Amino acid sequence: MATETEVGELLHQRGWRTAFTVTERVNAWAALVSLIERGYGDDIYEYTNDLYCRNWLREAWLFLDEHIVQLWTPRIRSLDDRYRAATVDDDGQALNQFHRLPGPDLWWWRRHPRILTGDLGRSLRSAGAIGADPDAA
Repeated sequence: MATETEVGELLHQRGWRTAFTVTERVNAWAALVSLIERGYGDDIYEYTNDLYCRNWLREAWLFLDEHIVQLWTPRIRSLDDRYRAATVDDDGQALNQFHRLPGPDLWWWRRHPRILTGDLGRSLRSAGAIGADPDAA
């Protein structure tokens, strides 16, 4: 098993654009979840790009020292629960119209925001997503 620095370097060598840290990716996941809870207004391409922070965490967990995993897992589970509450499970049907979905174990790709607003909301609605529309009020 590896340290955070070693895992960041390993994943960078495997194609991630930089040697991220767990803190950076957890903070990115937290920021994304907060945006989704309020209504993610950016476009579909930014949204799919932002989802990759959760992919990085999934990959990192395979290599990290057990004590690091134990330290961060409660925070990530809490964020995952908030993400589930702020999104709708449609088995990825809406997102799949814009981005090839990764494997089924990456469940966050099979959900879309409950609040459909801005460019993302318009795109997802055009792909059949159903959700709240605060822009229509």
